[in-house]
Amino acid sequence: MAESCFPNLSCILFKKRPQRPDFLVCGMRRTALPSQLFARKSIDKLIRDSEAPEHALKKSLGPWSLTALGIGAVIGSGIFTVIGTAMAGQTFPKADFNDTPLIHYLIHHTAMAGRPGAGPALALSLVLVAMVCAFTGLCYAELASMIPIAGSAYTYTYATMGELIAWIIGWDLILEYAFSNMSVSVGFAAHIVDLLDWFGIHPALMWISPAYLPTGLQDLAGNDLYKAGWHFGFNIPAFLVVMILTVILVRGIRESARANNIMVLVKIAAILVFVFAGASFIKPHYWHPFMPNGWTGVLTGGSIIFFTYIGFDSVSTAAEECHNPQRDMPIGILATLLACTVLYGAVAIVLSGIVPWQSVMGDAAPVVNALKRLSLGPGGAGLQWVRLFVLVGALLGMISSILVFQLGQARVWFAMSRDGLLPSVFSRIHAQFRTPAVSTWVAGFVVGIPAGLLDIGTVSNLSNIGTLFAFVLVSIGVLILRYREPFRYRGFRTPLGPLFPVLSIIFCVILMMGLEIITWVRFFAWLVIGLIIYFLYSRHRSEFASTK
Repeated sequence: MAESCFPNLSCILFKKRPQRPDFLVCGMRRTALPSQLFARKSIDKLIRDSEAPEHALKKSLGPWSLTALGIGAVIGSGIFTVIGTAMAGQTFPKADFNDTPLIHYLIHHTAMAGRPGAGPALALSLVLVAMVCAFTGLCYAELASMIPIAGSAYTYTYATMGELIAWIIGWDLILEYAFSNMSVSVGFAAHIVDLLDWFGIHPALMWISPAYLPTGLQDLAGNDLYKAGWHFGFNIPAFLVVMILTVILVRGIRESARANNIMVLVKIAAILVFVFAGASFIKPHYWHPFMPNGWTGVLTGGSIIFFTYIGFDSVSTAAEECHNPQRDMPIGILATLLACTVLYGAVAIVLSGIVPWQSVMGDAAPVVNALKRLSLGPGGAGLQWVRLFVLVGALLGMISSILVFQLGQARVWFAMSRDGLLPSVFSRIHAQFRTPAVSTWVAGFVVGIPAGLLDIGTVSNLSNIGTLFAFVLVSIGVLILRYREPFRYRGFRTPLGPLFPVLSIIFCVILMMGLEIITWVRFFAWLVIGLIIYFLYSRHRSEFASTK
């Protein structure tokens, strides 16, 4: 039997919460497959489910903690790790269709020998990224104030576009969070190696570097330590940091948030120290040519570094655990955007001015290694202690990033399990700590093992396309809810009507096109695997499957 998709008139006139049906099928029979694929769960139903005692999460976060979670994710994951690969790109021995950015191939119809970097123009890339993030962040703020539920983009699409799209975005978020954290974990390991080097300790390379190195591994003098390809070894520091933080997250989000707040303050201080100390060593000729790879490089650099802004998504995944989500979520998201844009721009300008941009290719610790180069040169003796402070700040920054990303990933697994799309074991709550313990442990191993095997360039590409795809669907969700539920209360409303969501969609798609063709192929392969799981397992066990 068909059901109406419109709230009743009394709710509209008196601005009450509409008494909507639990399952919105919009004119189709509930038992038909197309009905289930596009069946939407009402916002009221989502909120009721989250309040059930067996699934309720502990509310312990305020606006400062939410902002710190966002900054913790955005800053640590990008400034200290992937800013080098965004600036210098990747180079392979020969031109290959698979390694060519999609937009370059569509325009020029030629293959490239790797991914071009932005060079000093990474500052322009960051301006582009900041614009896109401003549009997308406002969309996130509106949806988070309306739907304060764990699951973020997954939950938003379930309420706006139906079960099938919700599954696709949930499956995408698993990819996005996993590979984002892998890239940060690899960067963390590189900084641990730098810290050991500061104390004169040099472990065997096979246990402190990824097993797969597509561009090989070189020392600061450019000498080859490993040839390109696979070698025997495992990145133990990258694995260990993920597992240690998994234990912390199982014990409770409040304790995790407190630790994150302290780490955020330290790493902001470290960034400011780097900016002011490095400013006196800037050589303007390093900024010429400013755009060595043209606009293709600018776009590609922005595409690579964009995943770090998953911090917006991380804030919204914790909506169910904050005191006043209608007020606190917009504050946390927008404050994260402002702080991170300023800090990113400052670091990009200084880093590209103190070392040649080509020298940071494949470097998972570009900031501290730049300071190391300066400390070995004329007048750089005093930078040794600056390097140590920045190094410690970078390590704490990446720890906080991994902490936030693992928190977000576990809650996506938790939300999908609560809806029946994943096995129920993933939505079990720890009896003592009231956290999704099983999801947290699974997420830890899913990230930790690949982090010991893969390099930073490989894992960051997949996290970027997943992030951008999620942002596109969130922006579409705002447009759909503006049309479908115009009278529902919004704690925050994106300004200028549909303009910002539309701009967010356009720019995100453009940035996605800056990624390599092989990244698109791998992304679609991941989605195909997800669809197979959905049709063979998830759709038979979702709440809609049992609806009569």
